[in-house]
Amino acid sequence: MADNNRGGSSTNEITYYLNIENAKILAFCIVCGFVMYHGVLHLKYGNDSCKWLLSDGRFPGYNTWQPYGCMMHKYSKVHTRRCMHYIYYWGEQNHITFLGDSRIRQLYFEFVNLLSLHRIDDHKAHQNLYFEDKKISVKAEFLWHPMVNSSMYDVYKNWLMADKSSRPNLLITGSGTWSIKEFNASVEAVKNFELNLTMILPYILKLKDSTQIIWMLQDPVDESKLYPNRSMINNQQVDAYNKVAIDILGGSEAKLWSSSRLVAQGIHDNAVLDGLHISKSALELDLQMLLNMYCNDHMNHNDGTCCRVPDSITSIQIITAAFFLVCLLSAIAMFLYRRRIRRNGSKARAADNGIRNGRSYVTSTEKTWPDTLYEIMLCLAKLGLIMAYTFLCDRTNFFMKENKYYTHVNFLLPFAYLMILGFFFTENTDQTKVLHRDQTDEWKGWMQLVIMIYHLTGASKVLPIYMHIRVLVSAYLFLTGYGHFSYFWNKSDFSVQRYCQTSCNVRCCGWYDFRYYAEVMFRLNFLVVVLCFVMNRPYQFYYFVPLVSFWFTVVYLTMAIWPRISDASCEASNLHYLYMIIKFIILTTVITLFFMSEVLFEKVFLMRPIKALFVRSDDSLHEWRFRWTLDRYSVVYGMVFAFGYHLLLKKGIIADNHTKSLFSTGVSLSLTILSFIGLGSYAIFSFLCKNKTECNDTHSYLVALPLISYVIVRNVLGWVRTRYSSFFAWFGKISLELFIAQYHIWLAADTYGVLVLMPTYPVLNVILTSFIFICASHEISKITGILTNYLVPKEGKALLRNAIIFFMVMFPLSISKGVLTF
Repeated sequence: MADNNRGGSSTNEITYYLNIENAKILAFCIVCGFVMYHGVLHLKYGNDSCKWLLSDGRFPGYNTWQPYGCMMHKYSKVHTRRCMHYIYYWGEQNHITFLGDSRIRQLYFEFVNLLSLHRIDDHKAHQNLYFEDKKISVKAEFLWHPMVNSSMYDVYKNWLMADKSSRPNLLITGSGTWSIKEFNASVEAVKNFELNLTMILPYILKLKDSTQIIWMLQDPVDESKLYPNRSMINNQQVDAYNKVAIDILGGSEAKLWSSSRLVAQGIHDNAVLDGLHISKSALELDLQMLLNMYCNDHMNHNDGTCCRVPDSITSIQIITAAFFLVCLLSAIAMFLYRRRIRRNGSKARAADNGIRNGRSYVTSTEKTWPDTLYEIMLCLAKLGLIMAYTFLCDRTNFFMKENKYYTHVNFLLPFAYLMILGFFFTENTDQTKVLHRDQTDEWKGWMQLVIMIYHLTGASKVLPIYMHIRVLVSAYLFLTGYGHFSYFWNKSDFSVQRYCQTSCNVRCCGWYDFRYYAEVMFRLNFLVVVLCFVMNRPYQFYYFVPLVSFWFTVVYLTMAIWPRISDASCEASNLHYLYMIIKFIILTTVITLFFMSEVLFEKVFLMRPIKALFVRSDDSLHEWRFRWTLDRYSVVYGMVFAFGYHLLLKKGIIADNHTKSLFSTGVSLSLTILSFIGLGSYAIFSFLCKNKTECNDTHSYLVALPLISYVIVRNVLGWVRTRYSSFFAWFGKISLELFIAQYHIWLAADTYGVLVLMPTYPVLNVILTSFIFICASHEISKITGILTNYLVPKEGKALLRNAIIFFMVMFPLSISKGVLTF
């Protein structure tokens, strides 16, 4: 007996320390540690991402280059030409010069061919070459100067003597192998190279105001493939010339391009057989680095952060930061004041104020205004710290960012690992209803985890995976229709407060208890509204929340508009079943009309003042129409399924108040087998459809098949219905916060990249950022729940008062921002 007590005591001690609250403290300490670590890095090495781009990187996969600490956009011919046009449009010239030997000439031809509308063959030219395209106002030239000598010296001298407008604004140069060959790898040649480069250095310094100069270090050679007349060019000689260039130019205005050497070493391409020149694959990567350096700050591609200056801070962001700072200081001051009271021996007063061991807690009975104010300030202070971390991650260059990289292993390995964990933590539940709370939490949980893996790995490129993720997004909307229909059906509750939180005794405009609506809308939109102001993003940027909010409103209006139909009304009159069917037909017809008529769609959703809720920052409705169209019937499917389910319950055809199967054994097994066939049929469809456009056009009609099939598989058999995964359910309870917070504190660059706290260790980095991200999401969920109780109170008058205050504060801020972000 004593041993059992000891075992229980040690278990309790473990759970006392290993819990989510202590995990949050650990996450906060980890964040503080990384802030200091990156602060030291920036102080020591600077935070110039151009230097990162040109100096270091790695190969995460085959012929895929990842610069150190920043994201590299892949420039196509269209993007390259557009970049040149924009730079000229903003008053800068596009005069780009390649100066050097045959390796530099290779890069010149690669650049010109990406820019030109006509193919120009690479040829052996020991002469100057010129290219000009007046349509995009660009001039590129290659100057043949294979050695650092007096002829190269004269080029720099002539540029200085000429007008600034005739100088190149970008110069890519490099030399070494020609000198090794001509002087047979002599020591004197290295000394001459050093002397001549030292003579050119003053001109490089004087050109800094008009020309950006990049010195390309010499790539290694493949000594086994060199022609006999080049056998003296070995990597020892190449390294000697590179060392001279680094020693002389390292402290100058010229940028040393050393990452090209790493690219050449890592590329396994046998297309070039002479052992000296750069392979096609390496050239393409080199050119992409060059274009990212030259164009990113002008083009503002979301997936290109190298050499890009972060967006400037807006007045709204400053006001928001000041608000959270006031909340933080107020919370600290109130905490110190309350602690002082406790230390002075006012234990009775401290107990009445809800203080235990220096920590505030919510009492279940009476609470004074100081308690309420302290709790609100404490929540807002914590939220402010999370928002500060969010801003630091995704609106600055303080933390690093990297491109996503998809492989089947990268996607399937974490997917399999999470599924195993989920199945390992399965347990029985005392809930037996179809789609009971534990089961829907589990469903939301595993779906959210899969969506996170999908976003992290960039799996949208794989069409079957993309289509299955589309089903998961549709499932959220299906559950929205099912869950809220069931609530209104069972509770007969159409109050404004259900739109905002549950039970007000005041009737308003014939509707009673509007609190549910208000609570749901507040919980859905609170984090997004805050992020709109902190991150300077429009409401529609977080497309999922507008989508769910819109369809929840549709469910609410469908059920609230006369005649109001519920379980009680149908019991009084069977005609109400017919009325509900008519409502479904009308709703489906209206949705179809909006889909078929783009003019009608735009007239409604571009109508002021609701327009700002549906357009992106470019005032375009395209994104909203695309998202709306994909899942236009998913909520209706959920409502119809819920109606059919409640009808079967009402008529006594099924009963789910027990742990047995819903039907006889034979029928239950048959339905389960048919449902597996339904799931497999959609999977086959996702592999057979040819492109995203074709798949998306069919998705809204077919998605009911996998959704209803999954519900049947999960609920018909009693032993399946009464078991669930507590692991997945835990994540399901914070699925909304996980979906939104991942935009900025797990992913990066508005989901186009991956946040990097620990560079060069990608697996460990994902583990740490995931831990911080999950802890932050849980805390946001907790904060939202506490603030909901205060901002969406049970009393009708208080609810109206809070709504008026909210709009009085938010409306001026939204007007000054230029768009209605809430």
